[in-house]
Amino acid sequence: MTHPTILGFAAFSGTGKTSLLTRLIPLLKQRGLNVGVIKHSHHDFEIDYPGKDSYRLRSAGASPVMIVSPYRRALITEFYPHRDAGLQEQLAAFPTAGLDLILVEGFRHDRFAKIELHRPSLGKALLYPADTDIIAIASDQPMDTPAGLPCLDLNNPLAIADFILHYFFNAQND
Repeated sequence: MTHPTILGFAAFSGTGKTSLLTRLIPLLKQRGLNVGVIKHSHHDFEIDYPGKDSYRLRSAGASPVMIVSPYRRALITEFYPHRDAGLQEQLAAFPTAGLDLILVEGFRHDRFAKIELHRPSLGKALLYPADTDIIAIASDQPMDTPAGLPCLDLNNPLAIADFILHYFFNAQND
């Protein structure tokens, strides 16, 4: 069994990680890749709500709870005590069958290949060079980057898709 490639998108909040991924995923799929996503959130969230059976079962103390229909499945696992689980733990629980690529939004402090998104207008420092796992920087402005560290156009998801295909899958740019 081959394991899917893991690629992260690291940036400060408000840089546009989700916006880029929603534009990038269809381009990667058009090129034949099966893509999954793991998104980190610092916020509490609910995928079910009071009155639903799954919510009642979880509120009664069941964990995990899996909801299954002919269309999709969701697995809800409570963390006791509450903690910020790392990427490796999430990858172990993630269904990878048939996937070529797992895109990761967040988990920027974990060690794995990442593209840094940077908007100088936000006034935030670069994560590179402190993060040696950054393989490229995607910015909305041209940047001088060291040799071997590509600077991609953040507003050109097609070029970013081509970079991913070439870097990880040895595909030639169309």
